[in-house]
Amino acid sequence: MLLLEEDIKNRPLYDLYLRELGDIPKFLKKYLTVPSIQRLKGISYFCGMDYASKDIYNFKEPISRYDHSLTTALITWNQIHDQKATLAALFHDAGTPCFSHVIDYMHHDYVRQESTEKYTNKIIQDDSLLLKYLKKDNIKLEDLDFKKYPIVDCDRPKLCADRFDGIILPGISWTKSVKEKDIYLLTSNLTVYKNEKKEPELGFKTEGSARRAKELSDEIAEYCMTKEDNYMMELLAKIVKRAIELDVITEADLYTSEEDTIYIRIKNCAYSEINGLILEFENKKREEIEDIGLEVKKKVLTPLANGKRIK
Repeated sequence: MLLLEEDIKNRPLYDLYLRELGDIPKFLKKYLTVPSIQRLKGISYFCGMDYASKDIYNFKEPISRYDHSLTTALITWNQIHDQKATLAALFHDAGTPCFSHVIDYMHHDYVRQESTEKYTNKIIQDDSLLLKYLKKDNIKLEDLDFKKYPIVDCDRPKLCADRFDGIILPGISWTKSVKEKDIYLLTSNLTVYKNEKKEPELGFKTEGSARRAKELSDEIAEYCMTKEDNYMMELLAKIVKRAIELDVITEADLYTSEEDTIYIRIKNCAYSEINGLILEFENKKREEIEDIGLEVKKKVLTPLANGKRIK
């Protein structure tokens, strides 16, 4: 979903959140211009559900994978001031395809939702401008492996920058439960502790902020496991799969194009089967949704508060 200028001007909560995370460090600015990151401006954070029935989804503010990549990088920089970890955070979603986790559904990767990550390295390696900047800064490609930095990525129920951002952004736009006071509370209380395994982990200075983060996270987790979300994600996965099978698009297109381009191509194709599925996707009513019984990723969070994991 390519954000238009008017969309970007109408995001008060995201803009507040961005301001609270502080200025973009000078070293990071040039990396925001490389093709593999710029492409993410045309990929929605919400897995293509921006195109879905407004009876089921009604997002408050448009947010892209670029937005998520930037704020994840800023969280990392603010907490540990490590250039390599910050760049790993910025590029952790560089391999995200159009419709994001819908493509995991298409590959039946409902629980881990990591099937698309295998393309991240290739996309980074094919970005010549990025490689030029890395060489200039004496940073190796392997330094961008976000799995190396627990502050950027770690297993649940622990908290990392990607996971913290995954509370704020859906809370702003999808569940609409994140308010101004939550942004102030959670960002100002975010800090780094050593966890039970002596690894660095994001946590909160107060138990109240930790519990509020868990409450917001639990609500988002419930949304992700509703029959409505499962049905619509699986429906779009079916649409994309049939479009690939019928040569309307290729799977490679998902990693090189913007969502608007791909969605319009699918929507305007000559196949009545796909046309009918698109009609359902755009007009489905909440009361018409049936439970398809998918077992999907469980998003459990129990963060640290004042260095101890909350119960």
